Amino acid sequence: MGRYRKELPQLGSEIFLTDSGMETDLLFNKGFELPYFASFTLLKDPKGRAAMRDYCLEHAKLAKKHGFGFIFETATWRASPDWGVKLGLERAALETVNRDAIALVEEVRDEAALDQPFVISANVGPRGDGYQAGELMTVQEAEDYHSFQAEIFADTSADMITALTMNNTLEAIGFVNAAAAAGMPCAVSFTVETDGRLPSGQLLGDAIMETDFEARKAPAYYMINCAHPTHFTSVLREGDHWLSRLKGVRANASKCSHAELDEAETLDDGNPDELGLENAALRRLVPSLNIFGGCCGTDLRHVEAIAAEISRLRKAA
Repeated sequence: MGRYRKELPQLGSEIFLTDSGMETDLLFNKGFELPYFASFTLLKDPKGRAAMRDYCLEHAKLAKKHGFGFIFETATWRASPDWGVKLGLERAALETVNRDAIALVEEVRDEAALDQPFVISANVGPRGDGYQAGELMTVQEAEDYHSFQAEIFADTSADMITALTMNNTLEAIGFVNAAAAAGMPCAVSFTVETDGRLPSGQLLGDAIMETDFEARKAPAYYMINCAHPTHFTSVLREGDHWLSRLKGVRANASKCSHAELDEAETLDDGNPDELGLENAALRRLVPSLNIFGGCCGTDLRHVEAIAAEISRLRKAA
């Protein structure tokens, strides 16, 4: 059982770092092949496993350097049944993969020896394309689908489950119900388009409120990922009471739209220093935000810049 499953430390006011764009970093910066963006395929490759281990350890050490807590998302974003079929894996093999990904992070946590909490977040992704809502599932269909990973993670040392790049509320609610049925605390991270709306067209605030109201047990908190701060800052500026439910941001380095990113053949890694300043501005705008990391196009440089700016804010306060 996870160390923090009964009381997630990030629900307090202390700052936590999380990691950056694992898949884009491994693919573009490290030169690994990731079919269907599935980083877990590297777990059985000694070089790939070592690269993922180093990636996790570097981010953990960065959190330690700044005196922040750390949350690491496991390499299981694509380790769900439909994606497993595309990768030629049966459910038994997928279960092994999900457990192994948790075990890898356990090893890093032991070595990192952080003074602050190190939270293991078991990561799940959307059933389909994270950038497009596509054909929507019912809530029950989504619960049935995400129960596969939720039940596995409940039997590991994972502290929680986080759904990244959710693009519609029906799947988000189904995921939350699956986590609750497995006895796991969870978080939902929505992605938004350049207009600050979900790919389904729904307003971010409405998506958060609907998920809170419709799920059998509300998630611990919400996040935004896979979008640049310029895409959603105005939405947050106009936000209402739902802003207090927002705890984290994992922003893209690029200001490109999802459609443009889909067609890109080279990595747009943006400007790390600028991204650091933009995250600090988000923290000032929404004081409940205390979890910071990166998504597509980001790497350790970006999280370092974010951490430096958040540290300056903390010292100024």
